Amino acid sequence: MSTVLVTHPACLDHFMGPHHPESPHRLRAVLAALEAPEFSSLLREEAPQATREELCRAHPAEHVNEILSIRPVLGQGVALDADTTMSAGSAEAALRAAGGACAAVDAVLSGRADTAFAAIRPPGHHAEPDRAMGFCLFNNAAIAALHARARWDLRRVAVLDFDVHHGNGTQAMFADDADLFYASSHQSPCYPGTGHAREHGVAGNIVNAPLPPGADGEVFRAAWTDIILPALENFAPELIIISAGFDAHAADPLAQLNVQTADYAWLTGEILRVADAHTGGHVVSVLEGGYDLAALAEATAAHVRALMRC
Repeated sequence: MSTVLVTHPACLDHFMGPHHPESPHRLRAVLAALEAPEFSSLLREEAPQATREELCRAHPAEHVNEILSIRPVLGQGVALDADTTMSAGSAEAALRAAGGACAAVDAVLSGRADTAFAAIRPPGHHAEPDRAMGFCLFNNAAIAALHARARWDLRRVAVLDFDVHHGNGTQAMFADDADLFYASSHQSPCYPGTGHAREHGVAGNIVNAPLPPGADGEVFRAAWTDIILPALENFAPELIIISAGFDAHAADPLAQLNVQTADYAWLTGEILRVADAHTGGHVVSVLEGGYDLAALAEATAAHVRALMRC
């Protein structure tokens, strides 16, 4: 089984301040982990810049133009909200992140690879149709899902989100389309305060499994086994995209779940099992959160190892 790694050096040039948790060091830690000999068989591709057409499938043109017009001079930043700032390199980084997610879809659906991991930043799942927020500029996973439908004529696409924070942006984009499925396990209460279990979308296509602070890997696994994976099976996706945030890890400083590295490897295997039954094994994963560098590197390596079926 072949797996492609999609990334670009420009994703390191997005900088939100010297003490911001969403720093270039995150991506450096991930890429360093994926340089280990066990990952030598990874196919490696550079992320292209997303086109306006690709971005505008998920975001209004006016919003896309507004974000891309913000080009601070080197060393300065423009705050979009209390958590999200654009620097001189942010616009290109965001274009490469969204473009990398689309390229990962192309690699898998063209047959060049069976699975793909897009090591990109800024993350995307909080980005709403017309609002950048929560460290996110454009919604990479949603853009990739809509790209799969437009370019590859798929109909039913699922995004699975195991980031510790609920992907409010992805849910907002998917809730009214019965052929798009979004499922999330996340800490609650926690930022951004969305993702209640009672939210089901227009056709049961939204599935939320909120977890209380302190929940461990056993609770995390049960949420997926009992709630999310059965709903995914019923949806019968043609492609699965993962919003792969690793900040539910016990070592992460931004939340209070106690998920372990082994739990991420287990879940990736379970997702692949569903993919084998419905998508021909096609899974695309895009990096979201994860803010303890050692835990992020370890958990990402375990996730990619599982995508490679090692």
